[in-house]
Amino acid sequence: MTSSVYIHIPFCSHICTYCAFTKFYYDKNMTSDYLNSLEKEIKTRYQGEIIKTLYIGGGTPSSLDILELERLFQIIKIFKLDKDYEFTIEVNPENLTLEKIKLFKDNKVNRISMGLEATNEKFLNYLGRHHDFNLVKEKIALLKKYGFNNINVDLIYALKDETLDDVKLDLENILSLNVSHISTYSLMIEDNTILKIKGENEINEDLDYLMYELISNTLKSHGYVHYEVSNFAKVGFESKHNLVYWNNEEYYGFGLSAASFIGNTRITNTNNLNKYKLGNYFREIEELSYKDILSYALILGFRKIKGINKKEFFNRYQVELDSLYNIKELIKDKKLIDKDGNIFVSYDKIYVENNILINFVGE
Repeated sequence: MTSSVYIHIPFCSHICTYCAFTKFYYDKNMTSDYLNSLEKEIKTRYQGEIIKTLYIGGGTPSSLDILELERLFQIIKIFKLDKDYEFTIEVNPENLTLEKIKLFKDNKVNRISMGLEATNEKFLNYLGRHHDFNLVKEKIALLKKYGFNNINVDLIYALKDETLDDVKLDLENILSLNVSHISTYSLMIEDNTILKIKGENEINEDLDYLMYELISNTLKSHGYVHYEVSNFAKVGFESKHNLVYWNNEEYYGFGLSAASFIGNTRITNTNNLNKYKLGNYFREIEELSYKDILSYALILGFRKIKGINKKEFFNRYQVELDSLYNIKELIKDKKLIDKDGNIFVSYDKIYVENNILINFVGE
């Protein structure tokens, strides 16, 4: 049963140098057409299920003005929210206003994800961000004042000319915000980004690892649970929506380039705005075999620090987890650990876990 929804808002007031997502400069005429098309897609595809997690991402959803946000919230009232729902919206500090915060509150948003990315002006400029840390502090305080206690901030590290001391200062600043969730990402120079076009390269892998280790040790020592490769949360504040992905559960994706997983089908929406407005929503439809589904379950499940529960896996897929692929061999080599009913990536191997996950691809 599909119980989660992702909605993509592709508009931004500026384009960050590292961003490879589908996005456009904010344009009022485009937003109106887009929201109309989004409403049609949702009404066409949504089957009336109870929705446990709802996530509005982008792009920059907070780049929409008040009337556009009101229109968006009117569209999504079609979803039947579970009593214990999680409703996240992504925001940037520079276009988050008191009026928008109140609107979020009035429309059942109960989780905010803020694009902080860095706290040092030099690195904010490198990433193409349009805020400073003082503004972040101001907006986080405002969110808390109006009752938002489930707040995530994103941190990007492994930037050009960045040192361990720079990362340490970022962590000190972020910890001073006392937010419930922190997502951390090593900078990847991806195709179709400003950094790629400029010919930038990723930093030395050894330094990248030292930064990852510093982040992990620092956040854990301050009470954050490292529950997924890139994510840390205070107890009880793990992202329910992202856990849907990592648990290989079903979800809808609405809007440009959004992905869905329903039944045994993965759907990727078009990233062509003209096609989308004409109702040609899908770019790719992939019918998954039983082996495909198991492969996704392993690749996604092993991203979680606790890994995959053997009993739950058997109940869902009717196959013993350690009978698949070369899992027994990986356990013997201590790349995977079998303990307390779970199989998980050895903690000292998490940084290079892609070298382990490759074992479950293409067989």
